[in-house]
Amino acid sequence: MVTIINFKERQTEEGKVFFVLEAQGGIEMIQSKVTGNFYATAKKAFIPATFDEVTCKALIGTQMQGQIIKEECDPYEYINKESGEVIMMHHRYVYAQEELEVKRIQEPIHGNFKPSQDVFSKNGKLELEHA
Repeated sequence: MVTIINFKERQTEEGKVFFVLEAQGGIEMIQSKVTGNFYATAKKAFIPATFDEVTCKALIGTQMQGQIIKEECDPYEYINKESGEVIMMHHRYVYAQEELEVKRIQEPIHGNFKPSQDVFSKNGKLELEHA
């Protein structure tokens, strides 16, 4: 389950304005590789939308089926806003919709029939039990 927590205005290369919804997954506990301490975090991703600003505002707080997953991508530079450190990233977080129905493996229909030889005659001759 993900929650829409915000939205942002973006612009296409042609100059057209559109909005993206900021979605956040559930809380996760991560252990620091440096200190060994745990900290709480949540993955976030942006989902392009066709909605106007008023609709995007109204959607804040809405929960949707799905999850935020880590996806490998071409390397890019990320600048830490607090420290100014430049980090080379090889992944991004994206929204992935979960399947709502579990696919069932069904036995072929012919496997459901169990013919009984007692129902059929043998070579056109009917054998009577009580004759």
